[in-house]
Amino acid sequence: MLHAAGNALEINLTAVILMIERDMPVVYASAFDVAGSPGLPSGPFEPMVHRTLELGLRAFASEQAGLTLGYVEQLYTFGDRGRQAEERLATAPVSENPHVVSIGYLALTRQDGERVPPGALHGVYDFFPWEDWRGGRPAIIDRDIAPRLGEWAATPAEPMGKRGLTRLDRATMLFALDGRPFDEEKVLERYELLYEAGLLEEARRDGRAAATLWAARPRLGRTMQFDHRRILATALGRLRGKLKYRPLVFELLPERFTLTSLQQKVEAISGNHLHKQNFRRLVESTGLVEATGEQTTTGGRPAALFRFRREVLVERPAPGLRVGARV
Repeated sequence: MLHAAGNALEINLTAVILMIERDMPVVYASAFDVAGSPGLPSGPFEPMVHRTLELGLRAFASEQAGLTLGYVEQLYTFGDRGRQAEERLATAPVSENPHVVSIGYLALTRQDGERVPPGALHGVYDFFPWEDWRGGRPAIIDRDIAPRLGEWAATPAEPMGKRGLTRLDRATMLFALDGRPFDEEKVLERYELLYEAGLLEEARRDGRAAATLWAARPRLGRTMQFDHRRILATALGRLRGKLKYRPLVFELLPERFTLTSLQQKVEAISGNHLHKQNFRRLVESTGLVEATGEQTTTGGRPAALFRFRREVLVERPAPGLRVGARV
């Protein structure tokens, strides 16, 4: 723990460990608070024990989750005042409350059911039900989100908000209102708009003034501890963007896979349904996979097995799958 100007500063590492289970993106979160909200694996950085931040993250993720991480990437440093407020600290003098700064990481791994404790995996779209468009436009947007954002946008406020946009402009663009296209990468921006409008339980819990404006607040996804849902939103948006220029999806697949399985994994992450033939043409044109010459039987016709073609990493500067909505 560090000390600055008399205040304690604690540096934590927080891991968003994502995997795919039955074609659904899931996140590892095993710690629950008294309200039943899950929390991401987190632990203090110990410079005398771990040579680097990433080694520290891998060590405590292995200890807490029993998982060996594959791809790991630093996301962002989350250090807003009050982000880790806890009941046990509420009665302590302010000078004794450590200010916790978390360095968030995105980590990918393959599902290994024997090593994951029961109840530790949670569907990502349970926390963000407005992000899964695989079955069409989520009903929660038009039923619960759009009307309340419209009401919030009509309340007295500054004429222009972030980046010169009004509240209504932001709601329309982010939630694909009035026929606008849905930008799957803006996961964090959508979460933050709902938080700013006081529509999320975290806003009420954090004492945000906007949350007091609602007599009845809809349940917009599951709540997480502290600001962990914001960290998860950051990770999902980052992963969706990186799929287009990095072959990260293969970190979530076994060594051999069918093209159908590959498509389902991409759809699970992007939250979009993809046209089968267009997707296969895209895969073939990128040179990301190669046939193994083997087949598998899944109850129907035999399907060819493929593997990731690692040579593409040196052949192309940005080998990814540039998929958009409904390829």
